[in-house]
Amino acid sequence: MRETLILTRKDVEALLDMKEAIGAVELAFKEKGLGRAQMPAKIYLFYEKYGGDLRSMPSYLENLDVSAVKVVNVHPQNPEKYGLPTVMAVLILIEPATGFPLTIMDATYLTDMRTGAAGAVAAKYLARRDVKTVALIGSGRQARTQLLGLVTLYGGLESVKVYSISKESREAFVDEAIKKYPSVKEIRAVGTAEEAVRGADIVVTVTPSRSPIVMSNWIKEGVHINAIGADAPGKEELDPAILKRAKIVVDDWEQASHSGEINVPLSKGLLTKQDVYGEIGQVVAGLKPGRTSNEEITVFCSTGLAVQDAVTAKLVYDKAKSRNLGVWMQLVL
Repeated sequence: MRETLILTRKDVEALLDMKEAIGAVELAFKEKGLGRAQMPAKIYLFYEKYGGDLRSMPSYLENLDVSAVKVVNVHPQNPEKYGLPTVMAVLILIEPATGFPLTIMDATYLTDMRTGAAGAVAAKYLARRDVKTVALIGSGRQARTQLLGLVTLYGGLESVKVYSISKESREAFVDEAIKKYPSVKEIRAVGTAEEAVRGADIVVTVTPSRSPIVMSNWIKEGVHINAIGADAPGKEELDPAILKRAKIVVDDWEQASHSGEINVPLSKGLLTKQDVYGEIGQVVAGLKPGRTSNEEITVFCSTGLAVQDAVTAKLVYDKAKSRNLGVWMQLVL
């Protein structure tokens, strides 16, 4: 009888390395860009009376023969009300030939890591080569893996400036990051979003905001922005005037148009599809150039793709088997 491998969060944390995650996500983007992936747009359920939502994310990368389905929630009130994470996720890795569930794993940490990896891949293709200063708007879990992705990509940075609404949160983030990243010369908390953004080479937004928190007049030429937080209808972190100045690269047009950073400006008629340069997969696959000058402003609009989950989960599954981690259970037979 065949068994399914059960992997906990601790198992996944022990197995998933950011450098490997960046490589896996870059490959996933390439496969999607080349048209070798089936990936319906996220399906949403909205729990309005609880202020949360649930998303279902299936995908199949045909050339890699990797398939998975992830179920993930977003409940911003969880930490304060219930002592639970805002985001929790479970993933099933499927054997395409039979439909058999190869593994069921906690995908909360996986989601953080593959999203941080996506930010690093976007920076690789869209940011200037001489990146020295990073601004982080937000100081939660996703800010941590976004910074991990960029430090892994660049090896070190001159300066990281961190702003979030909670002074306690941003200062705790900085204390942790200083210990973790000795290759970064300066990591400091600042009192306003403007102070963080001005002078930065890369700006990363990782908040649940529903109104712009980064203004166009703060953004200099040559900046790259990873817009990560807007991942549901109505969410928005950037002044739409920034998008009008920028080369906009989305992870997936359909998802981004409904729930990414561009969703609100599109709904208001401030942007059109013609204002969007293309998808990151097209850039990674070499179908479209990424950054073409040091002066252009680039924006990566990330909604999070099911193909990112699938390839990262396959990486974790293969490593778990080789290291004999997890628990095997007979679930469906």
